[in-house]
Amino acid sequence: MTGNAGRGAVPRDPRGVRGDGDEEHITASVFINDDEPGLHDDYARWLERLAPHEPLAQYRHNDTGEDNGDAHLKRQVMGREVVVAVSGGKLDFGPWEQIFYGEFDGRRRKRVLVKIIGE
Repeated sequence: MTGNAGRGAVPRDPRGVRGDGDEEHITASVFINDDEPGLHDDYARWLERLAPHEPLAQYRHNDTGEDNGDAHLKRQVMGREVVVAVSGGKLDFGPWEQIFYGEFDGRRRKRVLVKIIGE
């Protein structure tokens, strides 16, 4: 699930960027997990079963003219921010952990805010 992933996908930053921060848009997510392609696919399929994109009429939000009611729910499940300790000048991850950006709508430019807090 790397690269250009479709609606409901959980892509990894193709540059392998790791950071600490929050996602500032209501249809995307940041989260920590294992970088394993099968797991990425499992997330995409699970989220689509949990909040399928169609039929569009199932979401009251779509009555506003938008068609991304599912993306809001997927983001809610996956979360909006991560916090990672820094030890010895490095992000303190487990052996398989990475930070991922999940895009569930894809129609607007988005940004991720990274904050470093501490001494």
